[in-house]
Amino acid sequence: MSVMMHWLLLLLLLVSFGSPAPRFSDKDICLLDNNKLRQRLKHLQDLLYLYELQLKDILENTYHRTKSQLFSGNRSMQHETLLPTTSGNLIVYDQDTWEGEELTGCPHTQRYPLGLESLIPAVGSYYPDCSAVYGRKSTTSGYYRIRPRADREPFLAFCDMSDGGGWTVIQRRSNGKENFNRKWDDYKLGFGKFQGKNDEYWLGNDYIHDLLARGENSLKIDLMDWHGERRYAIYENFQLANEQENYRLWFGTYSGNAGDALSGGSNFEDQWSASHRGMQFTTFDKDHDQFLAGNCASENKGGWWFNRCHAVNLNGRYYKRGKYSGPHDDGLVWSTWHGMWYSLKYSAMKIRAPFFIDRESGDGENSQAR
Repeated sequence: MSVMMHWLLLLLLLVSFGSPAPRFSDKDICLLDNNKLRQRLKHLQDLLYLYELQLKDILENTYHRTKSQLFSGNRSMQHETLLPTTSGNLIVYDQDTWEGEELTGCPHTQRYPLGLESLIPAVGSYYPDCSAVYGRKSTTSGYYRIRPRADREPFLAFCDMSDGGGWTVIQRRSNGKENFNRKWDDYKLGFGKFQGKNDEYWLGNDYIHDLLARGENSLKIDLMDWHGERRYAIYENFQLANEQENYRLWFGTYSGNAGDALSGGSNFEDQWSASHRGMQFTTFDKDHDQFLAGNCASENKGGWWFNRCHAVNLNGRYYKRGKYSGPHDDGLVWSTWHGMWYSLKYSAMKIRAPFFIDRESGDGENSQAR
């Protein structure tokens, strides 16, 4: 090879290394993006398969306080709670009315049947939640005094011991007798009746926060329409911030047959304005919603985690016979089931630790207004 050819090759190499990198075409960029999406989809499919195996493992076994042998390394379990030795927890059985002395000194004033005062345990012996009550073989559904924080007073809550057991009911609507269009402080401390199985109440945002602060929890929502048909929705990792953050709401993966209304429904275009994930609590006297032109709680007649405004409102106005009309969709609404203009007959929101995995719905959703 001649000297001239050597210099020519060297010049070509220098030119090629010194020139800028070629630009990708729009088609090349699209192919790269599609490849990334396919990799992400494969990852999600693998996760789905793993969760299906976990669910199959759980449903085919009864764990309660026994870890799964197959997934013990992956599942997050709560530490065993050291429960008091006393068996005295106040139970109010499923009856509509009581005759007895009025007990004061607890957040929810309650009337108990004569003679049940002896069942009230001493200070410090209360269970932290309904799953702990169930773990002590107290399997009768009813009102128990629970105490998730030792530095605060105990309070009453309904423990649903069917449906797998251990559910702490934080909300119930069944007959429309209780007014849910209330101020911030009412929702903070709780309101309603705490006597019969079908009494309506809101447990109180402070108490709900204390219950959830103990660890990971699942939320189950039982629903029933005016034809007696029942649906449910379960959300993993249900969380509620404190009052300083206006009880901001967070939740994880959905399962059930009522539809994922808390995430804003199936219409992706509407989710940005209807999803309740990350929303702060709003009442007619304290507005924390995303609706700049008004107050969602004022329009929809109840406190809730409104966006602009909602796809779910279980604290709205109680309309009988289902379908309703008016200037606002302010009924007891779960939009992914009957839409925004159908007010349900029954709802119950209840929480427990995630290792209490249920197979079916329990007493809560079978309850009806008497």
